[in-house]
Amino acid sequence: MSATTPATVPASARAAIPNRRTHIAVRTLQIVLALFFAIASAAPKLVAHSSATEGFDRIGYGDWYMYLVGGLELAGAIALVIPLLSGVAALALMGLMIGAFVTQLTAFDGQNALTPVIFLALLAVVAVVRRRHNAELIARLRRRV
Repeated sequence: MSATTPATVPASARAAIPNRRTHIAVRTLQIVLALFFAIASAAPKLVAHSSATEGFDRIGYGDWYMYLVGGLELAGAIALVIPLLSGVAALALMGLMIGAFVTQLTAFDGQNALTPVIFLALLAVVAVVRRRHNAELIARLRRRV
């Protein structure tokens, strides 16, 4: 048992520890995704750039929704690079991408609907490889309760 894998983490989660190449590849993917979500996706929403406001006006929920989505994307981007939170962050951002996909289909007639699907697939890779972090996070939370 390694020092980073507590005994309270289930054996199935411990068995899912990636090899060094996989770890480096997925860590690089996490950083690239975090940069995308923070800079290209969240920042325009949080500064109310015209490209973001026009899209959210078309959705019809108002500025509050734009700021909420931008804040969630920024929080997810930050959590993606924190090892213990990376698995749950990927899952949460996958939820946002499902919402973005549905929005692209309904409010934008399918225009750019493939973009959230691509990010959903990339986030799914992170979620699968980092799933042991979810078990470790749950184990730590249970010890606190």
